[in-house]
Amino acid sequence: MSQLNSRQQEALKYVLGPLLVLAGAGSGKTSVITQKIAHLITNCNIPADRITAMTFTNKAAREMKARVQKLLPAERSRGLTVSTFHQFGLQFLRFELVHTPLKSNFSIMDGEDSKRLLMDLMQRDNLSGADSRELVGKAIKMISDWKNDLIPPEKAADTLSDPEDMMFAHLYGLYERNLRAYNAVDFDDLIVLPVKILKQNEQVRDKWQTRIRYLLVDEYQDTNTAQYELIKLLVGTQSRFTVVGDDDQSIYAWRGAKPENMALLKQDFPTLQVVKLEQNYRSTGKILTAANSVIANNEHLFDKVLWSDKGEGKHIRVLTCLNEIDEAERVAKEIVAHRVTHDGKWEQYAVLYRSNFQARLLEAELRQLGVPYKLSGGTSFFARSEIKDVMSYLRIILNPDDDAAFLRIINTPKRGMGSVTLEKLGLLAQEYEISLLSACQHAGLKAAVGNKASHTLLDFAKFIERYTKELYDNSDPMGLVRQMIEETGYIDYIKDDSKTPQQEKVRLENIELLYASMSSLIDRAEDDDEKTIESVIRKMMLLDMLEQQQEEENINKVNLMTLHAAKGLEFDYVYIMGVEEEILPHRNSILSDTVEEERRLMYVGITRAKLELTLLLAKQRRVGRDMRHTTPSRFLDELPLEHIDYPAKKGASKLTKEQAADHYLANIKAMLAKKK
Repeated sequence: MSQLNSRQQEALKYVLGPLLVLAGAGSGKTSVITQKIAHLITNCNIPADRITAMTFTNKAAREMKARVQKLLPAERSRGLTVSTFHQFGLQFLRFELVHTPLKSNFSIMDGEDSKRLLMDLMQRDNLSGADSRELVGKAIKMISDWKNDLIPPEKAADTLSDPEDMMFAHLYGLYERNLRAYNAVDFDDLIVLPVKILKQNEQVRDKWQTRIRYLLVDEYQDTNTAQYELIKLLVGTQSRFTVVGDDDQSIYAWRGAKPENMALLKQDFPTLQVVKLEQNYRSTGKILTAANSVIANNEHLFDKVLWSDKGEGKHIRVLTCLNEIDEAERVAKEIVAHRVTHDGKWEQYAVLYRSNFQARLLEAELRQLGVPYKLSGGTSFFARSEIKDVMSYLRIILNPDDDAAFLRIINTPKRGMGSVTLEKLGLLAQEYEISLLSACQHAGLKAAVGNKASHTLLDFAKFIERYTKELYDNSDPMGLVRQMIEETGYIDYIKDDSKTPQQEKVRLENIELLYASMSSLIDRAEDDDEKTIESVIRKMMLLDMLEQQQEEENINKVNLMTLHAAKGLEFDYVYIMGVEEEILPHRNSILSDTVEEERRLMYVGITRAKLELTLLLAKQRRVGRDMRHTTPSRFLDELPLEHIDYPAKKGASKLTKEQAADHYLANIKAMLAKKK
């Protein structure tokens, strides 16, 4: 505790009622949460199994739990719950299954499953646009928003003003009925269903409020309506909780996050105490002054001003480039030259941008200069076809009613099942209101699909049935999982299907990594119920949605990422590209008058920098085939002039092309001389 500053200690010690810790960027909030958990167990005599902490990512939850375990003996931290909101919701549904319409082997549908189901429903109802990715995407977004706002299907239409959108309300009702028929939930249901149960069932509500004697929530500014309701229902009238957040870093409105939940806290919990963490341990004074200056233009319920004892630091540079090609060249060459003169490592540098398309030219420049880089936002590990295939075999083991999983694997590897056969099988399943897998063993199968196809489908159903029984009966299921996948012929299929030996190697390694992850979940499980194949498959399905990007080792590479992806990270030297109107702030935000969130995004970008910050903009930018003149971002006008180096604004002359070339050549010579 002695390592905490006075405000952090105040936040740690207050345990009598509701507490909001307003934690500015880089203010050491994780230390406060982890030390507070240790304080609750050690000094307040609250058993670890009566404390629950929630956050938004698996990585954050793992790190938080690991830090608590370092502070306490193993026996004192045993039973502590540190999880994501959705993991908590999944555990809740397992405990309270009797109060849900679900059977114990329910599936969790991912985004691709939901999309496929909606397209199928649109086709079945002869709704126009079933083949339009844009329309299906809009349907998924609207249904997700309704769920997160706790609006049931029967009330969805009341929220609409455009008659053309009524189709989506109709789809919402169909979608919900089909989810239940499939014995499935989607990602949003993992919060919505627990909230519904806690609201409607006083006995369950009392049980959970008694079980959780203290609740802690990280990144509170990112909560949506359903998550806020969950918090309220879990803490009850005793209101013993700490939420930690920063309204200035609320940048996920498009995902349903509501910074106004800060105001609701004050309204719903009149005795709320507020502690502000304003000392920043990351950035220099000029960077923080710039961040404070920009964010001051937003309205605030709680004011705070970040400060640092790390000295004033260097001016923030603003570079005006001729066009987007010049901008990409400038960033790449600046990083090369800066690294040489500062004897730095590539991993100390980050280039941030508003949208992914801005990285394309920069990637080409970095490759040309031989600069290693890591592009965040690549293909998710769980989105790879071989992982989705293997997971679909496991999903149907968990839930035989999972038609989405069935359709993915019935012809992977090839079993000669054409679309006509599968359509006939689907009609049989619809007629008798059974799953596709059950239809494979129905008495009417042969008449429906023909002799040859019926034998293949029946053999497949028996294969799944056999392995389901064996996997559930086996206390060490991983050997059987491997055996099952090999028996399907899938490994041979990968070898035949891969276009190059390298592709084959990568795909097989990915499958081995999946097996290793499952084994690790079994090994780390704290009780026998968590070691079952059912528990492991469900956890892997949840990881599929929570960890949308495979964690890579950062082996000394320049970091390229969107401003959204950069939240929570820090780098010595930061470059922000495209600081122009219609890029940052984004055109859509200007049109919809939501520029405040874009300003928070700018604030997040500025506060990622520890030592130096460079902002870039182009005079012209290509849009389609046209080259258009740009306007500098309004956020540049909000920066403190005394702390920025902005030659274009101060009327300074720009380097000629020849001078810039000489400058770059001198830097390259210096780099080569250093290597010698």
